[in-house]
Amino acid sequence: MREKHTSGLGLVMIGIAAIFLAGFFLLVVFGAQSYRGTVSGRGDNMDVRALEAYLPTVVKGSDRAGAITLRRDPALGDVLVIADGDSGYATHLYCFDGALMEDYTAIGEELSPERAQRIAATRRFELRLTEGLIEVYTDAGRVLIHPRSGGETA
Repeated sequence: MREKHTSGLGLVMIGIAAIFLAGFFLLVVFGAQSYRGTVSGRGDNMDVRALEAYLPTVVKGSDRAGAITLRRDPALGDVLVIADGDSGYATHLYCFDGALMEDYTAIGEELSPERAQRIAATRRFELRLTEGLIEVYTDAGRVLIHPRSGGETA
């Protein structure tokens, strides 16, 4: 009788292919996680940049004498009020429920976060007026705004 002798080369080839396949799947999984982290970090960075750019832009857009006031609301905290010319309306910026809110209402009217526009995520919104500079502190950091018309506190 003749004995059949088989080579282990086929099993070795299958093992090598399995190792390459497992390596490929690990590469895909780790690459996807890395990409997700990069995109998330980019989104957070864009939120910070948007918040830092939005504040000076909105102030400078309506910078006239007496148009910019800082006030303290008992329920909402610091409020940046930017009057809209002689219309009797103003843009009110304040922090509510972890977000910077923009509320365009009549001056002196009670603010309503429900109808306000959410601008960016921030839990901190503090205002200070020092030597003609408005200092705005948010989660993104400190933004300095120098209104040409000066500033007031009410």
